[in-house]
Amino acid sequence: MAEADYIVVGSGINGLTCAALLGKRGKKVAVLEREDVVGGCMRTDEITVPGYRHDVMAATFVLFITSPAFAKLGDDLARHGLEFCHTDHPTAVVRPDGESLVFTTDRATNAARFDALAPGEGDRLRGEVGVVEQDAELLFGLLGGSLWSWDTAKLLFREVRKRGARGLAARLGEAMRPGRTWLETSFRSELARDLFAPWVLHAGLGPETAFSGEMARIIAFALEAAGAPIVKGGSAVAPAAFASLIDEYGGEVRTGADVAEIVLSDGRATGVRLADGTTLSAREGVICSVTPTQLYGRLLPASEVDEDTRRHTEAYRYGKGDMQIHYALKAPPKWKTPGLEKVALTHLTPGLDGVSKAVNECERGMLPETPTICVGQPHALDSSRCPDGAGVLWLQLPEIPRHVKGDAAGGLEAPADGAWTEALREAYADRVEAILASHIDDFADNVLGRRVYSPADLEAMNINLVGGDPYGGSATIDQFFIWRPFANSVNHRTRVKGLYHIGASTHPGPGLGGGSGFALAERL
Repeated sequence: MAEADYIVVGSGINGLTCAALLGKRGKKVAVLEREDVVGGCMRTDEITVPGYRHDVMAATFVLFITSPAFAKLGDDLARHGLEFCHTDHPTAVVRPDGESLVFTTDRATNAARFDALAPGEGDRLRGEVGVVEQDAELLFGLLGGSLWSWDTAKLLFREVRKRGARGLAARLGEAMRPGRTWLETSFRSELARDLFAPWVLHAGLGPETAFSGEMARIIAFALEAAGAPIVKGGSAVAPAAFASLIDEYGGEVRTGADVAEIVLSDGRATGVRLADGTTLSAREGVICSVTPTQLYGRLLPASEVDEDTRRHTEAYRYGKGDMQIHYALKAPPKWKTPGLEKVALTHLTPGLDGVSKAVNECERGMLPETPTICVGQPHALDSSRCPDGAGVLWLQLPEIPRHVKGDAAGGLEAPADGAWTEALREAYADRVEAILASHIDDFADNVLGRRVYSPADLEAMNINLVGGDPYGGSATIDQFFIWRPFANSVNHRTRVKGLYHIGASTHPGPGLGGGSGFALAERL
């Protein structure tokens, strides 16, 4: 490819979104991916048994199909083969005793189920999701827009006119509530609380963390409005569609292109140098969809990193690790609890207190005694994932320590250096499997294959998953919004002219929404 207008380093959802939008506006964009497959965390492989296609990491695209990026690119991506599969039953919770609650995409049905738990619970649910609808412009404007911009200033001015300055301050203060506070003050039923409590984990938070209550409420609204869709054929179809679209616009997506250094000329980013020595030029800028550690510790020459940025980079914190477990089944699982057959994502947990306990254990470096287990059933939405009559399970455990200090249950020995080993990985997966099997009849006899990825395995597949953190860094309030990645960050600019920073480590944070890529493309 001849000289590009922009070079994008990293082919995750943000890099691809940014490249596609710039390409649609006539810019020539080169996307460089160091791995041999495009897509970052969007990867699908036959990792257990031939004929079974597993989403190795990311699986659910509710944030993408509700995003402004999808509104602009959805039809184009559909032309290139991107199609989604849906269910009316996006999520459920199951307690150890089998008591369960299934959440649907129909508000009346959900309200009726909540009313059966406690008098007036359905109205309380309507009220909570109604708050998100009522405040949608404010919430999604802040979560999806460039915060340091006239658009955000005008949004806040409108809100002040509508609510008054004190009213807006009160609403923003309410948004800072931890998940536990929101759940215990909004719902009377413990089962209703237990349904939403695990979802804070998918925002990189815990139920005791500031802002996790608002995120849980927003997620409840999104699940009811849009479900929990997956990509037909596997999540890898999404980056393939992006790559084809970028090619249509005259751009290029190149795999196996490990960027070793950003090239500068007169203090401006003008290209990159690959590990093989090849130099690629960019007329207008270089866009890096990486962690701050990668950008300022590896890619940007040390002489170009000022002391303030170096200090912030060293202080940047990564969050909890993740474990993925995949099963190939002879037949769909026979759940002991009825009504789970068509649910996209089911959480197995003792409930709100159980989530809190597991998060606390993880954050102290301990293997949780009873982890929260998120169970996806891709076959229930997309029959192409496995042979006819078979089943596929996708398990995510979002409360796994990056470095292991011990075992909260006391049964497993932590390595002296805290590093994950194959033996520890499989032993902990056995604990998880025992919990899973307690909810499914004849589970062991139904398994054809299992594949487990520890936090260390995930980082080995994607350099941006530091310690297996899939969220690009801790998403606590001091590293979120205008403080992401750093307290002095301004949107997606860096202190180097022509160099931009996007990805999960930047606003609006993690998830498959493509938000930072969209925001930067809009500005450029």
